[in-house]
Amino acid sequence: MTTLASDTIALTESAAARVAAIAERQGKPAILRLSVDGGGCSGFQYKFGLAETIDADDAVATTGTATLVVDPVSLDLVRGCSVDFVETLGGTAFRVDNPQAASGCGCGSSFSV
Repeated sequence: MTTLASDTIALTESAAARVAAIAERQGKPAILRLSVDGGGCSGFQYKFGLAETIDADDAVATTGTATLVVDPVSLDLVRGCSVDFVETLGGTAFRVDNPQAASGCGCGSSFSV
């Protein structure tokens, strides 16, 4: 398990609070897994889910009581990003501010490098 410096990847206070609330309702640990899969409108898409455990090779960032984990392959595509939770008129969602993304789709869930 790798603990990341705050400038490598970050989980905002808003995202951490949302992860903690979801995890509490589901009776799971407050561990948000971010991974990147091929697909989406722009080539890659973000995938979020609650994790039961932290894998030995995961990169880890903690904010408050919530933890963000990223596998080594996905980390290469999201290094330097910030994961936030936003509420807009269009709905609520986790959003990734990824400085490595060359372009993205309108919904914010896919990107290209």
